[in-house]
Amino acid sequence: MISASDKKTPFCNGASAPPAEAFLSYSLSFFSYNPSHKFTPPSSNLSKFSVSGERTKMLTHIDENNRPKMVDVSDKGVTTRIAVASGIIKMSREAFDAIKNNTGKKGPVLQTAVVGAIMGAKKTSELIPMCHPLLISGINCDIEELTEICAYKLTVSVKIDGKTGVEMEALTGVSVGLLTIYDMIKAIDKTMQITDIALESKSGGKSGDYVRSK
Repeated sequence: MISASDKKTPFCNGASAPPAEAFLSYSLSFFSYNPSHKFTPPSSNLSKFSVSGERTKMLTHIDENNRPKMVDVSDKGVTTRIAVASGIIKMSREAFDAIKNNTGKKGPVLQTAVVGAIMGAKKTSELIPMCHPLLISGINCDIEELTEICAYKLTVSVKIDGKTGVEMEALTGVSVGLLTIYDMIKAIDKTMQITDIALESKSGGKSGDYVRSK
């Protein structure tokens, strides 16, 4: 075990590493929290977003003290909302056939991907900072074989009777589902590409309906 009193350890380029105390001191100072401190955007170019006057009304996720906040939706009405998102994962012919014929060493890839997509949708509020925890009514997944390009297209539909939309839940579900496919079959093909993740449609809510143009 390396102690804080050990000599500096050189990096591979010959430079000396700082002592362990420096890392510990930096870590503690980085994660320390002072409630009197105001949130400051990381770039000076963002100073124009300082919450004063009419600008405050434009920034829905920044409060009067210039700190991030989650929007209060308590005054919104409950409506039925549905969001549909999709994405594609491209791969080699060998990987495509292994998934199709269920010969991958980790087991059934597409079934596991559907489970991953559902879990991803349900966990969205824990992954995306300003998303609200939601009581989702239902999640449907569909996987389409795109034989000509050796790819699979995953579509996730999320439904809720609530005060805020589920677009992020659908998009997160697609992302996690496709990542699950990658994880399940990466032993065969590490060059797989996840592409074209997009919101296909949404309905309900103040902004009305949306359908992606083809």
